[in-house]
Amino acid sequence: MSVVLAPATLQDVAELRQLYFDVYGHGYPVPLGSDPAVMRRLITGGTDHWLTARTPGGALVGSAVVQTDPGSRIGKLLGLAVHPGHRGGGLASRLTGAVCDEAFATGRLDSVYATVRVVTGGPQHVVVRNGFRPLGLLPNAVEVEGCETLALFARYADGVLARRAPVPHVPERLSALLSAARAGVGIDYADTGRLPSRAPLPTAPGAEPIELIAAPAFVRRRFLEHFPDAGDRFFPLHTPNAVLVAADGGFEAYADLDPAAGSCAIVAVHPRPAAVSGALESLMTTVTRAGADYAETLLPLADTAALDVFLASGFVPSAVYPAMRRIGDRLHDYVVLSRTSRQIDFRATAAGPLLQPYLGAYLSAWTTTYLPLHEVSR
Repeated sequence: MSVVLAPATLQDVAELRQLYFDVYGHGYPVPLGSDPAVMRRLITGGTDHWLTARTPGGALVGSAVVQTDPGSRIGKLLGLAVHPGHRGGGLASRLTGAVCDEAFATGRLDSVYATVRVVTGGPQHVVVRNGFRPLGLLPNAVEVEGCETLALFARYADGVLARRAPVPHVPERLSALLSAARAGVGIDYADTGRLPSRAPLPTAPGAEPIELIAAPAFVRRRFLEHFPDAGDRFFPLHTPNAVLVAADGGFEAYADLDPAAGSCAIVAVHPRPAAVSGALESLMTTVTRAGADYAETLLPLADTAALDVFLASGFVPSAVYPAMRRIGDRLHDYVVLSRTSRQIDFRATAAGPLLQPYLGAYLSAWTTTYLPLHEVSR
């Protein structure tokens, strides 16, 4: 059956909420499918792209969104939904291609990324058919129908990858991930040196509990006070709504905490990432009690000092995002480090051939981080 694609309007909000309920039930963790206020902001904000699909009879049967962060020249594909009665005809792929083409046509984006469910292979095929490349796996990253692993993909504007800034060296523990990127994205890190990684940091004896302040307006004001320079707060499409504070005032970790999705993004640490050394166990305990079993942070691939702190504190390299950030006429690579407090179970993960190198890289890095050497060598 033919469908007509058109920009979403305010009049579509009620039907869109019903569509997301029909597709996901009560388990959809993104507010654009359930929160009318968020949906209205996306539709009327002027920087995001939302397409709907309707049958000739007017029934709403599909939806897809590219949310943008204009300051960072990055977008995110999300909210892709096709009514169960209209699957199998390529509508998901058509919606994905159309909304991404519209977003890139503005000339204001260098890349669009997507976090894709891997309980089946279908979503992976949709994004790959539309030019997305695999960047890594995020184990236990979201609570949908239970705790699920997501795959990170990105699509680039023409010429972006050719303007990457070179990375002189990285911690050795990133080697497997960078090797996987060669197969997944075609980026060769052969000229990037490897530095010995720091030994795991012990938990500070008698460490005080971490205090969580969940007051979004206050947190945003304080965040901007500590990080007035936009260059120091690069974490596209994430705004901190909570701050994790050491009892002695030694650090403040700003986080985008989402209990509905069971996730937490550590956006920035004041005064510096090294301040969390020895406190990650207490911090993760506090995050877990707040409803998030998964935490991640985003760091420049060239920032070996910051990477070493999180790697030595139990975070595992999960994904690499080449050419993520534009500074002047060069684009810089970033890496996602993650940590989960739940047992990881990959048995239900449909990791296709493009994701297999990243699965192997994650398992290698996790083993190096959490298993004693004598256990690995047996």
